Amino acid sequence: MLLGFVVVMGYKSLLNKPANSDPDFFILLLGVFTFHGVGLVLVDVFLRLHGISWSQAFGFKAPRLGRAIFFALVVGVLILPIALELQDLSMKVLRTFKVAAEAQAVTKVIQSTTSPWTLACQAMLIVLIVPFVEEVIFRGIIYTSIKQKGFKKTALWGSSIFFAVMHMSPPHILPLTVLGIILVFLYETTQNLTAPIVTHSFFNAVNFVILLWQTHKIGSV
Repeated sequence: MLLGFVVVMGYKSLLNKPANSDPDFFILLLGVFTFHGVGLVLVDVFLRLHGISWSQAFGFKAPRLGRAIFFALVVGVLILPIALELQDLSMKVLRTFKVAAEAQAVTKVIQSTTSPWTLACQAMLIVLIVPFVEEVIFRGIIYTSIKQKGFKKTALWGSSIFFAVMHMSPPHILPLTVLGIILVFLYETTQNLTAPIVTHSFFNAVNFVILLWQTHKIGSV
């Protein structure tokens, strides 16, 4: 995370862009590469040091994969309206206390994009790559490692809150914390990280489409 922040801020400084300016697509790519890309490499190193494969670590070869995916999609459909309501509630609370709530950097990038090709690349990053890497890190590594030390509640709440705070968007902290808890429940129920990955991907995909609709870009895609 620190590496990603340093690289993005360095890129902005080279372009003489202020830190709070709207990000461009290349900044989004830099962030994904330096956090999610490097994260995958470090997870692979971590697993090799412990002599365990990806499938063994995250249950990718667990039985009843189809059932796990179906369960994940059902949970995704159920949790989405709850998350949206919690986001609206968070916005109202922030407005009540007159707290500024800026959009996430990725939201600004999507809103400022007009190229269908760039939007397609953004969709691939947000719907496929980001959910996979974040589930591996937050549920597969952080949650599991803390739980194995005997701190189940700390693992549940700590990984979920950290997952929410990491997105650096006050209106999304509450809904993303709830989402994180649900994703842990999915992982524990199926013993297969594929389930939370699918739910996370579905959640991101629907939010991506909603954002496109709100910014009147669907018709041009």
